[in-house]
Parts: sequence; structure tokens; C-alpha cells
Amino acid sequence: MCQNLEFPRNRRLASLLIVLTCSFPAWAFAAEPELGGYCAMGLVNHQRIKTDCAINWTSKEGKLYCFSSEATKSEFLTAADENIQRATDSYAAADIDETASEMGKFNSDDAQTYVDGFIKDQSARNGGAFVLEDPVTDTSIPLVYEGIDFTRTIDGYGFFPDVRFHAKSDEAQKYLVDFWVVPRNGKLAILETRIYKTPVKEGGGWSMMQRQPKPWWWIPAAEHPGQTEQKRSWEIMSAIDGYIETEGKGGVLTLKDDKTGEEIALNYVDIHQPVRRLKDDGQYFVCTDFRKAGTNDQFYDIDFWVGAQEGKMTVTKVKVHKVPVLVDGNYVQKPRYNFNSETFDEIP
Repeated sequence: MCQNLEFPRNRRLASLLIVLTCSFPAWAFAAEPELGGYCAMGLVNHQRIKTDCAINWTSKEGKLYCFSSEATKSEFLTAADENIQRATDSYAAADIDETASEMGKFNSDDAQTYVDGFIKDQSARNGGAFVLEDPVTDTSIPLVYEGIDFTRTIDGYGFFPDVRFHAKSDEAQKYLVDFWVVPRNGKLAILETRIYKTPVKEGGGWSMMQRQPKPWWWIPAAEHPGQTEQKRSWEIMSAIDGYIETEGKGGVLTLKDDKTGEEIALNYVDIHQPVRRLKDDGQYFVCTDFRKAGTNDQFYDIDFWVGAQEGKMTVTKVKVHKVPVLVDGNYVQKPRYNFNSETFDEIP
């Protein structure tokens, strides 16, 4: 592979480059292997066989697949497109299994103990109040901790303690707040906090009302067992939540407006439901609400496209759908484009 390469005229540098370059096989300089470098045919058969990728194949899309032997490679290529999908699905399922295995080091009691300690510590630092940032109303709400109601568990995704609070200013104003807890490097961590139910004035007293749309982690409870033919809405929404948590800094996601080129700092508010699946390419499509950072009345509708990459549900595109426009002294959302309802299906 070295005879057609051009090297610098500096003889010592050229010699070093020749040694380094020619010491590795050609596949070492190709694209990153798909599916974690596991044997693609092994994954088709639900086996995780790690390879050095010396035996490989590159698809027409430029993706590199590895194999444990020439025989498994030949078998895979007899139906490459079908086997790519099977291997991708198998790898995704195994990845969830690994996360579930990490969760196996903890249980719901551990999650409750962790959240209980976190709330008490934060309350002690703030004069007895747990200060909750509410993105929907753009306010900081001082709450008094009452206790943990119960904890739900979704294998491969985390623990979800449902916590009781009341407003510091009025004990009759009750809140239910969800904490999303996940294992990170052998320890538990809070990934997201969201209000599930808020106090509403009714007559002479207060009652609690569930916010809409409800958090994605409440959806699996309403599903029928065995509903695994396609990705479910809560799996798509969890991928978007994860993207926002990873890409955002200090609760602020910075997005470049593809039309104006402006860098917009946005505070995440919520995800719209239902989730939709595009008929032409099979990707999933979700609308979300964000507030422009530093304002309380300028809202953007941001669209996310989600698809399978390297065996995981991944955000593949983000685009501004609606922008805030000042009309008669108030901001309203103006759409930049619309979708034809015949081009997608709604998924449960």
C-alpha cells in the first residue's frame, strides 16, 4: 500500500512516515468500524464476537463492517442489506442489555436513597427549600420536600423516583416531581428533573393536575407487553433528551439558525407528542419547544430527526421549524415550513 504514497522531501521525516504507515494494514486507515468492531455475521446470529477487523467489507455508503473469518464475511454478503439491518438491531438490543447490566449494580432503593440525600443536601444549602427550575414558566420554585412516593424502573434506561413536594409559601400547593437517575462510572447521577403534576386552584382549595405532554418515561406503563415490532415513542424521545443533555451546557442548547446563520441560545421546555415516522426513509420526527435564553415569551419550535446509527437511536438532524415574531406587542410562532400528513405515520 506504500508505493503510491507521496512523502515529504525531508528524508528523516519521510523515513519515519514510511515506517509508521507501512507498519499497519490498509483497514487501519479506513473509516471507524460499525457495530463496535464486532463480527457483523456474529451479531446476525445474536453473538458478540470481537474482531481486529483485519477481515472486513465496506458498503456502498462507505461504512466498514468487520468479520471473524472469510467464511462469515461470505455468508454475510449473500444478503448484505438484510443482514446489515439484522446486525444493527442485534447490536442495539445488546447495548441496552449492557446498560441494564450496569443498572443491575443498583436497585430502586438505591435510587431513592440517592435522590433523598441530594434533595436534603440542596435544601440545607437554600434555607430549607429545594429550588426547582421550571422551564415551562421560566421561574424558580422554592419547594419543601415531603418524601418519595415510589420509583419506577425501565431496564436499560434508568430509575425514575416520583417525589412529593409542597410550595414553601403554601403547604396546600402540592407538586409531584420526577427525577431521572442513571448509573455513571459506577455511581448514580441525576440526568433530568421534571414536574409531573402541579397545583391548580379549584374553588376554595388546591388540587393537582398532570402536565401535558407527560414525560416519556410514563409511556411504557401504558403499552401492551411484547410491543417491540418497531421503535416506540418513548425510545425516540429518550434519544432526544439524551442529545439535549449531552450537547447543552448549563441547561442551554446553542443552535445555529440554518436560515439566518444566527447562533441561538435556547432553554429546553418540552417534547411534543405524538412521535412520527417518515415513510420515505424510516426516520423518526419529533417537534420540541425551546425558549430563547434570557426571555420569557420568545418560543421556538425545533424539529429533531432520529435514526439508527451504529446500533443506537441517534439525532441525525436538528432544524428550526417555527420562530418567535412580534405581532401587536406579543410574540407568536411563525412556521418556516409545513409537513404533509400523508408523508408520515404516528407511532404509539
